[in-house]
Amino acid sequence: MTIKHHLSIITLNVNGLNALIKRHRVAEWIKCQKISICCLQETHLRTKDTYRLKVKGWGKIFHASRHDRKAGVAILISEKIDFKTKDIKKDKEGHYLMIKGSTQGEDVTVMNIYASNTGVPRYIQQMLQDIKGEIDGNTIIVGDFNTPLTQIVRCSRQKTNKATEILKETIE
Repeated sequence: MTIKHHLSIITLNVNGLNALIKRHRVAEWIKCQKISICCLQETHLRTKDTYRLKVKGWGKIFHASRHDRKAGVAILISEKIDFKTKDIKKDKEGHYLMIKGSTQGEDVTVMNIYASNTGVPRYIQQMLQDIKGEIDGNTIIVGDFNTPLTQIVRCSRQKTNKATEILKETIE
């Protein structure tokens, strides 16, 4: 079976959503986009603050966060798609969130990753190895990897290190 309508996904590092005005601006921007799924990184919201992610028209909100307003990732799913949640996996540090579900009779997994600036390639590589059994052809991985994976986003003097090369192989 194939998905009859396409899923459109957007990913955005919001660098904190504790300020009311910023939350409103991000919410308005999300509402203007014609997307099915919105993935946010660096929400900086605590677990008890998940309600602050509510956006009109977005019925399902999933959030992984720490207790100290650092990191944090979220996945918002539009009410326009009939998404049935089957499983949720997240870490306690707010660095990744994986939602397994189905829409239009087709299984889909969305994984949102935020990697902090230190030890990025090895962190992502290890995480992907840990969840390797969960990933299939219907898995969508998005996020802020905080590391350039292609020469295009590197300055000409910056060399690709071995850890980044291994990460690229793992992702592929």
